Amino acid sequence: MKKLLFSLIVIGMAVSATAQTTPISYKKRPSIGFHFQLQDVTTAGLIGAGSASSVITNNQWTKIKDLDPGMSFQYIEGLNEYVDLQVSIGAASVRYPFRARSGVAVPSAKRLLLETDVAINVKMLKDNYFVVPYFTIGAGASMYGGTYFATYAPIGVGLQVKLGNDNFLTTNFVHRTAMSSLATNHLTYNIGIVSPLKDKPEPVKVTPPPPPATEKDSDNDGIVDSKDKCPTVAGVAKYDGCPVPDTDGDGVNDENDKCPTVKGTAKYQGCPIPDTDKDGVNDEEDKCPTVAGVARYQGCPVPDTDNDGINDEEDKCPTLAGVKENNGCPAFKQDVVKAVTESAKNILFATGSSKLMSSSFKGLNKVAKALNEDANLKLTVEGHCDNTGTDEINDPLSENRALSVQTYLTKKGKVDAAKIMVVGFGSKQPIADNKTAKGRNSNRRVELKLNY
Repeated sequence: MKKLLFSLIVIGMAVSATAQTTPISYKKRPSIGFHFQLQDVTTAGLIGAGSASSVITNNQWTKIKDLDPGMSFQYIEGLNEYVDLQVSIGAASVRYPFRARSGVAVPSAKRLLLETDVAINVKMLKDNYFVVPYFTIGAGASMYGGTYFATYAPIGVGLQVKLGNDNFLTTNFVHRTAMSSLATNHLTYNIGIVSPLKDKPEPVKVTPPPPPATEKDSDNDGIVDSKDKCPTVAGVAKYDGCPVPDTDGDGVNDENDKCPTVKGTAKYQGCPIPDTDKDGVNDEEDKCPTVAGVARYQGCPVPDTDNDGINDEEDKCPTLAGVKENNGCPAFKQDVVKAVTESAKNILFATGSSKLMSSSFKGLNKVAKALNEDANLKLTVEGHCDNTGTDEINDPLSENRALSVQTYLTKKGKVDAAKIMVVGFGSKQPIADNKTAKGRNSNRRVELKLNY
């Protein structure tokens, strides 16, 4: 109970201190209140035993003729415009219904009940309104019959009606909540008058001194022209009447510019848009702001789709993990390379024809097997001739020989035709001297090149 009282007093003092700084206030002046009250020591107990709705429904609420009359006095002072501190003392003759657990029998006759409490009244409106609703909460103590002492917490609602000259008619309904063993919940109805202790002081009229003669201030910046280094441009006293400078001309003055010598933007307090990863692409346009990248990929590194350590721009097989030695494509198996190399050496045709000799079949079968075992492996078939004859003869002959190899691999070897590319170079890419029979023989060839 002492802690509750102390807390209320501290809160009141804090609010009062804050309110003192308000120049114009409707804070209530120190006032005295006198109230007629009716004590209801029965209804609260019935509500506690059942409910408020059942008490109303069963018409059990105590009638006015059965209430115990009394009176109370208050000292009231505003802590601020919305909160008033109230100290009350009241008296009534009642037959106090002690609770059974208190061990005190209900008296057979009425005795004097004295109650005193400290509370705060929290108002919904300021005192300048005609009708002001408020609610009250506090802490109090009572003495019954000069013998029984108890503590309670008054909680209630009320209305304040303005009568003029800071006089008010107030009425409230308070539930005195039991806080100790000898206390009992009960209700109090109050109506009365609140008046200030002293008349409101008359306001002191102060005649202001005549305004001093003012010098000319052409730019209306508060600095007279005689002391203004920029008399036609509004500025500040710190810069002798000139505007705050903007050294880098970026529209952010030096006092707010964290990069006063480098042009920037207001969004970054006068600094340029940052480039966290220092890749030359600013963070607002950089989709990978913390990883250095390139502009064509919006600040991200060149991608490496197959994660083989070779970026897609240098990777001839960007979707297949490979090795650097094969330009990002998978390394060719040695037995496959050997089979293709040996097969190419043994691809022979009938003289002047594109018809494959049967001696070519064994090697080509191995090539077909390798292509079918590796779904990603591809083959380029290049046909070449010596310089005997004209290009009109050699060009189609070289291409037809390459096509014959493709036809054998697709029909006999069951290789998907899409995996084989055919090209004829005629006599344009010799590998030996066409002046000798041996050289011409070397130039008449089919080359098989693996790729992915």
